[in-house]
Amino acid sequence: MITHLREIKAGVLALLIILGLCVHGTRAHAAERETLVVAGGCFWCVESDFEQVRGVIAAESGFTGGSVENPSYKQVSAGGTGHYEAVQITFDPAQITRAQLLQLFLRSVDPTDAGGQFCDRGESYRTAIFVSDPAEKRIAENAIADAQAALGQQIVTPVLNAQRFYPADAYHQDYYKSSEIVLTRFGARTKASAYKLYRDACGRDARVKELWGKDAPFAGHS
Repeated sequence: MITHLREIKAGVLALLIILGLCVHGTRAHAAERETLVVAGGCFWCVESDFEQVRGVIAAESGFTGGSVENPSYKQVSAGGTGHYEAVQITFDPAQITRAQLLQLFLRSVDPTDAGGQFCDRGESYRTAIFVSDPAEKRIAENAIADAQAALGQQIVTPVLNAQRFYPADAYHQDYYKSSEIVLTRFGARTKASAYKLYRDACGRDARVKELWGKDAPFAGHS
């Protein structure tokens, strides 16, 4: 009987240890996640690009940098809110670093253009990198210096203090791969098809290829 009780206690103890390790593992995994917020013109395009990257867990379209709370897409695109179209990238730093993501980002946009990106003009389409602390700021500034040296042109993408990120409504999330039918200037199309037509017509990949050549990580792979 005593032996049986000891066996039960040992089994319970082993189970508790396993559960403890599982909880610790879950917490450790959650702690590994970091976020990076960037503005690179059309947020559908930035989201599409970075969801291809190994180590990126998610990319969410939204708005940041302005003074209006809970802005709508219509408000931001009309101008005057101070907000940028932005993407919040959640990533595993064990697989890809913040510096590597910023290297990809700067080579996926035209960081020499202060007035918008490609066919999209105005304040909401400008490029920017948002940082939360001095360490993130150093990483961003180093990435810009490296990209500027590689490009041989002045980069105007600013490094800005992070502000609240407001996710865009569901209509804009994963637009580039949605099968939902929408009416566009091209007629009735799936969102995925409309996105591809928009991206081509806007000249995003053509300009990035012209600027970065073989170092453009996403051009032609949308």
